[in-house]
Amino acid sequence: MKASIAISLGDPAGVGPEVVVRALNTPDVLARCEPVVYGSRAVIEAASKTLSLPIRFAVVDDGLLSTPVPLGEINREAGAAAVRWVRNAAAAVLAGTAEALVTAPIHKVAAGLGGSPFPGHTELLANLAGSNDVSMMLVAGNLRVVHVSTHVSLRQAIDAVTEGRVVKTIESAMEGCQLLGLEQPRIGVAGLNPHAGEGGKFGTEEETVISPAIASFIGRSCNVVGPVSPDTVFARALQGEFDIVVAMYHDQGHIPVKLAGFDSGVNVTVGLPFVRTSPDHGTAFDIAGKGVARADSMVAALLMAAEMVTRGR
Repeated sequence: MKASIAISLGDPAGVGPEVVVRALNTPDVLARCEPVVYGSRAVIEAASKTLSLPIRFAVVDDGLLSTPVPLGEINREAGAAAVRWVRNAAAAVLAGTAEALVTAPIHKVAAGLGGSPFPGHTELLANLAGSNDVSMMLVAGNLRVVHVSTHVSLRQAIDAVTEGRVVKTIESAMEGCQLLGLEQPRIGVAGLNPHAGEGGKFGTEEETVISPAIASFIGRSCNVVGPVSPDTVFARALQGEFDIVVAMYHDQGHIPVKLAGFDSGVNVTVGLPFVRTSPDHGTAFDIAGKGVARADSMVAALLMAAEMVTRGR
């Protein structure tokens, strides 16, 4: 039985419509997914024409964006539409008419101009679902990363490394791995400071915050190791030593994931009452409308959502 998946089209000025149309013409996706796209039919038809590919999926159009917007530009109307489509697609999943949500990229500035108070998809979806504690898990091949903090400044990210928050993020790492079928994951916890503090020479957060958080997992059904020097933990994960890495802040985790799978990475939101994945790339305004955007990451996001739905049935 195919997985029913609601897909939000993303910012119509970016590559979202193109990668959606291209991905939904992929045999593996068509074999495993029953997609419904929430967006503008006019925008989808324009992308279909650019790619010379048919529209093989149902479209739910709210009728509020009847013509395509200028491509490659930050646009208030486009930002508002992108957020509206996320809300509509999420509502379908929450109502039980779809089993999972896959979101094409939005532009944070355009979304803000369009009236959204949220810095990104994760925070918006947490609000819609009434979930107080969600985490972003990135997957690129066998590298999986979950973050203690995401869309905050680096200065704020340091303050966010508290024992309670590290504990919750390790729990999110456990949950994320279990969603992917890894029941007893090996978790590597990155340090915050260079060389994981080098015994207090380069910072004390490892000794005062991160180590106590890790110690609280002794005796539980997982293997939590750390704090591990941030400059080696991701290489060790890629070599198979860890199933997932807990990163202390956004770029610490995002940079290695994008190096490992720039065109095929997937973002999974852990802590929502439904499955949500997305491609791990942005709106790519510089190539929007040129028909060259790769759909690898969207394909991977759709297939992962289908796999998670099937496992959870």
